[in-house]
Amino acid sequence: MKLSPIHYLKLMKERIGDQNFKFLIRFIIALVLIIAIETVMFHIIMLREGQEHSLFSGLYWTLVTMSTLGYGDINFTTDLGRLFSLLVLLSGMIFLLILLPFTIIEFIYEPLRKAQSDARAPRTLSREYSEHVVLTDYDEVTHNLITRLKQYHYDYVIIIQDLELALRLHDQGFNVMVGAVDDPGTYERARVDQAALVAATAGDTLNTSVTFTVREKSETIPIIATSNAPASVDILELAGATHVLQLGEMMGQFLGRLATGGDAMSHVIGQFEDLLFAEANIIGTPLVGKTLRESRLREMTGVTVVGIWWRGEFETVDADTTLADHMVLVIMGTQDQINLYDELFAIYHQTEAPVVVIGGGRVGRAAGRALEERGLDYRILEQREDRVRISDKYVAGNAAEFSTLKKAGI
Repeated sequence: MKLSPIHYLKLMKERIGDQNFKFLIRFIIALVLIIAIETVMFHIIMLREGQEHSLFSGLYWTLVTMSTLGYGDINFTTDLGRLFSLLVLLSGMIFLLILLPFTIIEFIYEPLRKAQSDARAPRTLSREYSEHVVLTDYDEVTHNLITRLKQYHYDYVIIIQDLELALRLHDQGFNVMVGAVDDPGTYERARVDQAALVAATAGDTLNTSVTFTVREKSETIPIIATSNAPASVDILELAGATHVLQLGEMMGQFLGRLATGGDAMSHVIGQFEDLLFAEANIIGTPLVGKTLRESRLREMTGVTVVGIWWRGEFETVDADTTLADHMVLVIMGTQDQINLYDELFAIYHQTEAPVVVIGGGRVGRAAGRALEERGLDYRILEQREDRVRISDKYVAGNAAEFSTLKKAGI
């Protein structure tokens, strides 16, 4: 389908924007007026010198002189004519060699490039999106969350403030939208009223701002926010967060539960109505080396083994699964059944050697608290002096040096 000049103008206006289009039109009009005036002046001065040229010759001379080509086939013979030639030459240098390229780059090329970028990283989410997850940051947490969302076929969109970052993520296959995370209009364009969830995983201050902003657009949308500082939990909940996750604390508690040492007492990690879920080390107990069928755990205690932690991975089990050292059982049962399990197996003492935690950040400190709750001795190795607490549980030094590890009791 062929487009008329009018259609071309309308298309250009849509792509480069109304203000840029108006500036371009004004620039073209000014350029045409200058060419027309200089062409008329050419004929006036030529007539005074006794020369006569056609209208086309006058236009030809003006354009050739303005473009600095200067073929020399038409010349003035007086100083007034030569002065006029210099003025035409200077006007051409300013308009054709400086202003015209600048205008094309600034008001045509850049808007077109920006329009192409916006097409790759839109500022408004398609109407096709519904029951999607809105992510307000891109980091390791959201990267892994996106993997899970794709696994369960959930749509998502990442709101990115920086256009260059948004384009890079788009080119890597992520669904992105450009917008300020503290702007209510961004969430309106992200169709938050039709979303299933909003996840804020940046810093505490920005997460609080995001939560307040989202609540302006929707009072019912679930908001999950992460928190680094314990004091921020209440603030985020007051701002309207449905759930606040302290990921550092959770990771530390998880690592503390998986550490082998002390006794084999179970540790409750969750509850569903009357059923408790707990984790229990089996190293040093009679369970090691037996299959689940041979252990007769259900007959003796009533608990059900729903899975095991093995080398940091959760695995399901069956009756023929052999229980090995350093496995952690995930068991399910009532409070009485869990207590009966502890009566039978918590008596087996394993070791008094300390658990060495490398790193005294949020995760390391949380792991230390979890180990202390279990009655396990531990040492935290930390290189940064500002993180070393005044405690016999901390060892300052580089964990890559064997002398530091020996000091920690490894």
